[in-house]
Amino acid sequence: MFEKLEKVKSRYHEIAELLSAPDITSNQDEFRKLSKEYSDLEDIVKAYDVYLKVKVDIDENRKLLFETNDSDLKEMAKSEQEILENKLEEIEKEIKEHLVPKDPEDEKNAIVEIRSGTGGEEAALFAADLYRMYSRYFETKRWKVEMIDFNESSIPGGVKEVVLNISGKNIYGDLKYESGVHRVQRVPKTEANGRVHTSAASVAVFPEAEDVDVVIDDKDLKIDVFRSGGAGGQNVNKVETAIRITHLPTNTVVQCQDERSQIKNKMKAMKVLRSRLYEHALKKRDQELTSQRKLMVKSGDRSDKIRTYNFPQNRLTDHRIGLTLYNLSEVMEGDLDDIIDKLKTADRAERLSENE
Repeated sequence: MFEKLEKVKSRYHEIAELLSAPDITSNQDEFRKLSKEYSDLEDIVKAYDVYLKVKVDIDENRKLLFETNDSDLKEMAKSEQEILENKLEEIEKEIKEHLVPKDPEDEKNAIVEIRSGTGGEEAALFAADLYRMYSRYFETKRWKVEMIDFNESSIPGGVKEVVLNISGKNIYGDLKYESGVHRVQRVPKTEANGRVHTSAASVAVFPEAEDVDVVIDDKDLKIDVFRSGGAGGQNVNKVETAIRITHLPTNTVVQCQDERSQIKNKMKAMKVLRSRLYEHALKKRDQELTSQRKLMVKSGDRSDKIRTYNFPQNRLTDHRIGLTLYNLSEVMEGDLDDIIDKLKTADRAERLSENE
Protein backbone atom coordinates (compact mmCIF):
# COMPACT_ATOMS: atom_id res chain seq x y z
CA MET A 1 0.00 0.00 0.00
CA PHE A 2 2.78 2.44 0.94
CA GLU A 3 4.62 1.83 -2.32
CA LYS A 4 1.42 2.78 -4.15
CA LEU A 5 1.02 5.88 -1.96
CA GLU A 6 4.56 7.03 -2.73
CA LYS A 7 3.83 6.70 -6.45
CA VAL A 8 0.59 8.66 -6.02
CA LYS A 9 2.44 11.41 -4.14
CA SER A 10 5.17 11.53 -6.76
CA ARG A 11 2.59 11.82 -9.53
CA TYR A 12 0.76 14.56 -7.60
CA HIS A 13 3.89 16.72 -7.40
CA GLU A 14 4.75 15.93 -11.02
CA ILE A 15 1.34 17.24 -12.14
CA ALA A 16 1.77 20.37 -10.00
CA GLU A 17 4.91 21.18 -12.02
CA LEU A 18 3.29 20.30 -15.34
CA LEU A 19 0.35 22.63 -14.70
CA SER A 20 2.71 25.58 -14.70
CA ALA A 21 4.51 24.52 -17.89
CA PRO A 22 3.84 26.82 -20.92
CA ASP A 23 3.05 23.94 -23.31
CA ILE A 24 0.39 22.66 -20.89
CA THR A 25 -1.21 26.01 -20.04
CA SER A 26 -1.58 26.72 -23.77
CA ASN A 27 -3.35 23.39 -24.34
CA GLN A 28 -6.76 23.70 -22.68
CA ASP A 29 -7.75 20.05 -23.13
CA GLU A 30 -4.53 18.78 -21.56
CA PHE A 31 -4.70 21.42 -18.83
CA ARG A 32 -8.26 20.38 -17.88
CA LYS A 33 -7.28 16.70 -17.92
CA LEU A 34 -4.29 17.26 -15.62
CA SER A 35 -6.24 19.61 -13.34
CA LYS A 36 -8.87 16.91 -12.91
CA GLU A 37 -6.21 14.29 -12.08
CA TYR A 38 -4.53 16.70 -9.65
CA SER A 39 -7.84 17.34 -7.88
CA ASP A 40 -8.58 13.59 -7.67
CA LEU A 41 -5.19 12.91 -6.03
CA GLU A 42 -5.25 15.84 -3.62
CA ASP A 43 -7.29 14.26 -0.82
CA ILE A 44 -5.28 11.06 -0.71
CA VAL A 45 -1.94 12.92 -0.73
CA LYS A 46 -3.07 15.18 2.11
CA ALA A 47 -4.25 12.16 4.11
CA TYR A 48 -0.94 10.39 3.46
CA ASP A 49 1.02 13.45 4.64
CA VAL A 50 -1.00 13.49 7.87
CA TYR A 51 -0.36 9.75 8.24
CA LEU A 52 3.41 10.24 7.91
CA LYS A 53 3.38 13.08 10.46
CA VAL A 54 1.41 11.00 12.97
CA LYS A 55 3.86 8.14 12.47
CA VAL A 56 6.74 10.47 13.34
CA ASP A 57 4.83 11.75 16.39
CA ILE A 58 4.23 8.17 17.55
CA ASP A 59 7.94 7.29 17.21
CA GLU A 60 9.00 10.41 19.13
CA ASN A 61 6.40 9.81 21.82
CA ARG A 62 7.44 6.17 22.15
CA LYS A 63 11.06 7.25 22.54
CA LEU A 64 10.04 9.68 25.29
CA LEU A 65 8.03 6.93 26.97
CA PHE A 66 11.08 4.69 27.29
CA GLU A 67 13.67 7.36 28.07
CA THR A 68 11.93 9.38 30.81
CA ASN A 69 11.87 8.40 34.48
CA ASP A 70 9.34 11.08 35.38
CA SER A 71 6.14 9.23 36.34
CA ASP A 72 3.83 12.15 35.41
CA LEU A 73 5.53 12.61 32.06
CA LYS A 74 5.40 8.86 31.43
CA GLU A 75 1.66 8.82 32.16
CA MET A 76 1.10 11.73 29.79
CA ALA A 77 3.14 9.95 27.11
CA LYS A 78 1.04 6.76 27.54
CA SER A 79 -2.18 8.75 27.14
CA GLU A 80 -0.79 10.59 24.11
CA GLN A 81 0.36 7.30 22.58
CA GLU A 82 -3.17 5.88 22.70
CA ILE A 83 -4.61 9.01 21.08
CA LEU A 84 -1.99 8.98 18.31
CA GLU A 85 -2.44 5.28 17.55
CA ASN A 86 -6.22 5.72 17.29
CA LYS A 87 -5.68 8.68 14.98
CA LEU A 88 -3.26 6.64 12.86
CA GLU A 89 -5.84 3.86 12.55
CA GLU A 90 -8.53 6.33 11.41
CA ILE A 91 -6.24 7.92 8.82
CA GLU A 92 -5.17 4.50 7.52
CA LYS A 93 -8.84 3.60 7.05
CA GLU A 94 -9.43 6.90 5.23
CA ILE A 95 -6.45 6.26 2.93
CA LYS A 96 -7.71 2.76 2.08
CA GLU A 97 -11.05 4.23 1.11
CA HIS A 98 -9.31 6.77 -1.13
CA LEU A 99 -7.39 3.94 -2.80
CA VAL A 100 -10.59 2.17 -3.85
CA PRO A 101 -10.92 2.84 -7.60
CA LYS A 102 -13.63 5.37 -8.42
CA ASP A 103 -16.26 4.60 -11.00
CA PRO A 104 -15.54 7.17 -13.75
CA GLU A 105 -19.24 7.12 -14.66
CA ASP A 106 -20.24 8.52 -11.25
CA GLU A 107 -19.58 12.10 -12.34
CA LYS A 108 -21.87 11.86 -15.36
CA ASN A 109 -25.44 13.11 -15.65
CA ALA A 110 -28.11 10.41 -15.65
CA ILE A 111 -31.11 9.18 -17.58
CA VAL A 112 -33.87 7.99 -15.23
CA GLU A 113 -36.76 5.81 -16.41
CA ILE A 114 -39.75 4.99 -14.19
CA ARG A 115 -42.25 2.38 -15.42
CA SER A 116 -45.31 0.77 -13.92
CA GLY A 117 -44.86 -2.97 -13.46
CA THR A 118 -46.95 -5.77 -11.97
CA GLY A 119 -50.23 -4.67 -10.43
CA GLY A 120 -52.34 -2.96 -13.08
CA GLU A 121 -53.86 0.40 -12.15
CA GLU A 122 -52.27 0.42 -8.68
CA ALA A 123 -48.82 -0.08 -10.27
CA ALA A 124 -49.44 2.95 -12.50
CA LEU A 125 -50.42 5.03 -9.46
CA PHE A 126 -47.32 3.89 -7.60
CA ALA A 127 -45.13 4.78 -10.60
CA ALA A 128 -46.66 8.27 -10.42
CA ASP A 129 -45.85 8.41 -6.68
CA LEU A 130 -42.23 7.43 -7.39
CA TYR A 131 -42.03 10.12 -10.06
CA ARG A 132 -43.29 12.69 -7.53
CA MET A 133 -40.87 11.40 -4.87
CA TYR A 134 -37.85 11.70 -7.14
CA SER A 135 -38.98 15.08 -8.46
CA ARG A 136 -39.02 16.45 -4.92
CA TYR A 137 -35.62 14.91 -4.23
CA PHE A 138 -34.19 16.53 -7.37
CA GLU A 139 -35.60 19.88 -6.23
CA THR A 140 -33.83 19.64 -2.86
CA LYS A 141 -30.54 18.86 -4.65
CA ARG A 142 -31.11 21.76 -7.09
CA TRP A 143 -30.48 19.45 -10.03
CA LYS A 144 -31.70 20.31 -13.53
CA VAL A 145 -34.51 18.05 -14.73
CA GLU A 146 -35.40 17.67 -18.41
CA MET A 147 -38.48 15.70 -19.44
CA ILE A 148 -37.78 13.24 -22.24
CA ASP A 149 -41.02 11.28 -22.34
CA PHE A 150 -44.19 11.03 -20.28
CA ASN A 151 -46.95 8.47 -20.84
CA GLU A 152 -50.04 8.60 -18.65
CA SER A 153 -52.10 5.52 -17.89
CA SER A 154 -55.83 5.18 -18.47
CA ILE A 155 -56.51 5.73 -14.74
CA PRO A 156 -56.41 9.43 -13.70
CA GLY A 157 -53.13 10.26 -11.96
CA GLY A 158 -51.42 7.09 -13.09
CA VAL A 159 -48.22 6.81 -15.12
CA LYS A 160 -47.14 4.14 -17.59
CA GLU A 161 -43.66 5.53 -18.14
CA VAL A 162 -41.56 8.62 -17.39
CA VAL A 163 -38.11 9.28 -18.85
CA LEU A 164 -36.00 12.11 -17.41
CA ASN A 165 -32.55 13.58 -18.01
CA ILE A 166 -30.97 14.76 -14.72
CA SER A 167 -28.02 17.17 -14.81
CA GLY A 168 -25.74 18.39 -12.03
CA LYS A 169 -22.72 17.22 -10.06
CA ASN A 170 -22.05 13.48 -9.54
CA ILE A 171 -25.63 12.62 -10.54
CA TYR A 172 -25.10 9.03 -11.65
CA GLY A 173 -22.94 8.33 -8.59
CA ASP A 174 -25.95 9.01 -6.37
CA LEU A 175 -28.86 7.80 -8.47
CA LYS A 176 -27.41 4.49 -9.72
CA TYR A 177 -28.48 2.82 -6.45
CA GLU A 178 -32.14 3.48 -7.34
CA SER A 179 -32.04 1.08 -10.29
CA GLY A 180 -34.24 -1.95 -9.76
CA VAL A 181 -37.76 -3.00 -8.86
CA HIS A 182 -39.62 -1.04 -6.19
CA ARG A 183 -42.49 -2.91 -4.53
CA VAL A 184 -45.42 -1.26 -2.77
CA GLN A 185 -47.80 -2.73 -0.20
CA ARG A 186 -50.92 -0.64 0.51
CA VAL A 187 -54.67 -0.46 0.17
CA PRO A 188 -55.45 0.82 -3.34
CA LYS A 189 -57.96 3.63 -3.82
CA THR A 190 -60.02 1.22 -5.91
CA GLU A 191 -60.15 -1.43 -3.14
CA ALA A 192 -63.58 -1.48 -1.51
CA ASN A 193 -62.81 -4.08 1.20
CA GLY A 194 -59.66 -2.44 2.58
CA ARG A 195 -57.32 -5.26 1.60
CA VAL A 196 -53.61 -4.58 1.20
CA HIS A 197 -52.38 -5.18 -2.36
CA THR A 198 -48.84 -5.64 -3.65
CA SER A 199 -47.73 -3.91 -6.84
CA ALA A 200 -44.45 -2.92 -8.42
CA ALA A 201 -42.75 -0.29 -10.54
CA SER A 202 -39.27 -0.40 -12.04
CA VAL A 203 -36.64 2.32 -12.02
CA ALA A 204 -33.74 2.26 -14.49
CA VAL A 205 -30.81 4.65 -14.11
CA PHE A 206 -27.90 4.85 -16.51
CA PRO A 207 -25.11 7.37 -17.20
CA GLU A 208 -25.74 9.95 -19.88
CA ALA A 209 -23.39 9.22 -22.77
CA GLU A 210 -21.43 11.86 -24.64
CA ASP A 211 -21.15 11.83 -28.43
CA VAL A 212 -17.61 10.45 -28.10
CA ASP A 213 -18.73 7.57 -25.87
CA VAL A 214 -20.93 5.87 -28.46
CA VAL A 215 -20.80 6.00 -32.26
CA ILE A 216 -24.17 5.31 -33.90
CA ASP A 217 -24.45 4.65 -37.63
CA ASP A 218 -27.51 6.24 -39.24
CA LYS A 219 -28.13 3.12 -41.32
CA ASP A 220 -28.69 1.19 -38.07
CA LEU A 221 -31.64 3.40 -37.13
CA LYS A 222 -35.33 3.12 -37.95
CA ILE A 223 -37.12 6.41 -37.21
CA ASP A 224 -40.89 6.65 -36.94
CA VAL A 225 -42.82 9.91 -36.62
CA PHE A 226 -46.27 10.03 -35.02
CA ARG A 227 -48.65 12.34 -33.20
CA SER A 228 -48.11 12.94 -29.52
CA GLY A 229 -50.85 11.28 -27.47
CA GLY A 230 -52.23 11.71 -23.99
CA ALA A 231 -54.10 9.30 -21.73
CA GLY A 232 -56.41 6.95 -23.59
CA GLY A 233 -54.75 7.76 -26.89
CA GLN A 234 -56.19 11.27 -27.11
CA ASN A 235 -54.10 13.43 -29.40
CA VAL A 236 -52.57 16.42 -27.70
CA ASN A 237 -50.78 17.54 -30.85
CA LYS A 238 -52.35 17.53 -34.30
CA VAL A 239 -48.92 17.63 -35.96
CA GLU A 240 -46.67 14.57 -36.18
CA THR A 241 -43.84 15.64 -33.86
CA ALA A 242 -43.36 12.58 -31.64
CA ILE A 243 -40.32 10.44 -32.50
CA ARG A 244 -39.69 6.73 -32.05
CA ILE A 245 -36.17 5.46 -32.82
CA THR A 246 -35.26 1.78 -33.11
CA HIS A 247 -31.61 0.75 -33.05
CA LEU A 248 -31.81 -2.29 -35.32
CA PRO A 249 -28.64 -4.19 -34.25
CA THR A 250 -29.76 -4.28 -30.59
CA ASN A 251 -33.53 -3.80 -31.08
CA THR A 252 -33.36 -0.92 -28.57
CA VAL A 253 -36.43 1.35 -28.84
CA VAL A 254 -36.70 4.89 -27.48
CA GLN A 255 -39.25 7.60 -28.04
CA CYS A 256 -39.88 11.23 -27.15
CA GLN A 257 -43.07 13.25 -27.50
CA ASP A 258 -42.59 15.95 -24.88
CA GLU A 259 -41.58 18.74 -27.26
CA ARG A 260 -43.73 20.31 -29.98
CA SER A 261 -40.70 20.29 -32.26
CA GLN A 262 -39.86 17.12 -34.17
CA ILE A 263 -36.17 18.08 -34.21
CA LYS A 264 -36.05 18.60 -30.42
CA ASN A 265 -37.83 15.30 -29.81
CA LYS A 266 -35.33 13.52 -32.06
CA MET A 267 -32.39 15.09 -30.20
CA LYS A 268 -33.80 13.98 -26.84
CA ALA A 269 -34.56 10.48 -28.09
CA MET A 270 -31.03 10.14 -29.48
CA LYS A 271 -29.65 11.19 -26.09
CA VAL A 272 -31.55 8.34 -24.41
CA LEU A 273 -30.59 5.84 -27.11
CA ARG A 274 -26.92 6.79 -26.86
CA SER A 275 -27.01 6.38 -23.08
CA ARG A 276 -28.73 2.99 -23.22
CA LEU A 277 -26.19 1.69 -25.73
CA TYR A 278 -23.38 3.12 -23.61
CA GLU A 279 -24.65 1.30 -20.54
CA HIS A 280 -24.87 -1.91 -22.56
CA ALA A 281 -21.25 -1.42 -23.72
CA LEU A 282 -20.08 -0.83 -20.13
CA LYS A 283 -21.72 -4.04 -18.94
CA LYS A 284 -20.19 -5.98 -21.80
CA ARG A 285 -16.77 -4.54 -21.01
CA ASP A 286 -17.00 -5.34 -17.32
CA GLN A 287 -17.20 -9.12 -17.39
CA GLU A 288 -17.10 -9.33 -13.60
CA LEU A 289 -20.04 -7.22 -12.48
CA THR A 290 -19.96 -5.73 -9.02
CA SER A 291 -22.48 -7.06 -6.51
CA GLN A 292 -24.22 -3.69 -6.61
CA ARG A 293 -24.81 -3.98 -10.39
CA LYS A 294 -26.05 -7.54 -10.00
CA LEU A 295 -28.77 -6.17 -7.76
CA MET A 296 -29.90 -3.57 -10.28
CA VAL A 297 -32.81 -5.68 -11.51
CA LYS A 298 -34.92 -3.96 -14.13
CA SER A 299 -37.43 -6.63 -15.10
CA GLY A 300 -40.46 -4.88 -13.59
CA ASP A 301 -41.47 -8.11 -11.87
CA ARG A 302 -42.29 -7.68 -8.19
CA SER A 303 -40.45 -10.88 -7.24
CA ASP A 304 -37.10 -9.24 -8.10
CA LYS A 305 -37.30 -6.34 -5.69
CA ILE A 306 -34.65 -4.04 -4.27
CA ARG A 307 -36.97 -2.07 -2.00
CA THR A 308 -40.41 -2.41 -0.40
CA TYR A 309 -42.67 0.50 0.54
CA ASN A 310 -45.17 -0.65 3.17
CA PHE A 311 -47.71 2.15 3.67
CA PRO A 312 -49.82 0.62 6.48
CA GLN A 313 -46.70 0.35 8.69
CA ASN A 314 -45.02 3.52 7.36
CA ARG A 315 -42.06 1.22 6.70
CA LEU A 316 -39.41 1.18 3.98
CA THR A 317 -37.06 -1.77 3.53
CA ASP A 318 -34.04 -1.84 1.25
CA HIS A 319 -33.36 -5.53 0.73
CA ARG A 320 -29.80 -5.14 -0.58
CA ILE A 321 -28.36 -3.93 2.72
CA GLY A 322 -31.07 -5.06 5.14
CA LEU A 323 -32.07 -1.45 5.90
CA THR A 324 -35.47 -0.82 7.52
CA LEU A 325 -36.78 2.67 8.23
CA TYR A 326 -40.09 3.79 9.67
CA ASN A 327 -40.30 7.17 7.96
CA LEU A 328 -41.93 6.21 4.67
CA SER A 329 -44.10 9.33 4.62
CA GLU A 330 -40.95 11.52 4.68
CA VAL A 331 -39.26 9.37 2.02
CA MET A 332 -42.23 9.78 -0.31
CA GLU A 333 -41.76 13.54 0.08
CA GLY A 334 -38.25 13.20 -1.36
CA ASP A 335 -36.20 12.58 1.79
CA LEU A 336 -33.82 10.07 0.18
CA ASP A 337 -30.43 11.30 1.40
CA ASP A 338 -30.17 8.88 4.34
CA ILE A 339 -31.00 5.85 2.19
CA ILE A 340 -28.61 6.78 -0.62
CA ASP A 341 -25.81 7.60 1.86
CA LYS A 342 -26.18 4.18 3.50
CA LEU A 343 -26.15 2.43 0.12
CA LYS A 344 -23.01 4.33 -0.91
CA THR A 345 -21.32 3.45 2.40
CA ALA A 346 -22.19 -0.25 2.01
CA ASP A 347 -20.97 -0.26 -1.58
CA ARG A 348 -17.72 1.47 -0.62
CA ALA A 349 -17.13 -0.99 2.23
CA GLU A 350 -17.69 -3.93 -0.09
CA ARG A 351 -15.33 -2.58 -2.73
CA LEU A 352 -12.78 -1.83 -0.01
CA SER A 353 -12.86 -5.45 1.21
CA GLU A 354 -12.44 -6.68 -2.37
CA ASN A 355 -9.48 -4.34 -2.84
CA GLU A 356 -7.60 -5.55 0.25
